[in-house]
Amino acid sequence: MKVSVERDLCYGSAECAYRAPDVFEFVDGYGVVRPGRAESGDDPRVREAAEKCPSQAIALTGTPAPPAGPVAG
Repeated sequence: MKVSVERDLCYGSAECAYRAPDVFEFVDGYGVVRPGRAESGDDPRVREAAEKCPSQAIALTGTPAPPAGPVAG
């Protein structure tokens, strides 16, 4: 799933950067997705950041990846 931050909604609570600092950072007082991390939406920390964002500025779009596990065979 793809991750994005709506800058118009973000008011800088830092919840995203606190929960997933390797994916989110603050630039000019707004949360943004770190370069190369836009496809990190399957990371549970990113999902938690989206759920806990007080301004609901984090969007997860696309089809989630299937859960990792043993391959049937």
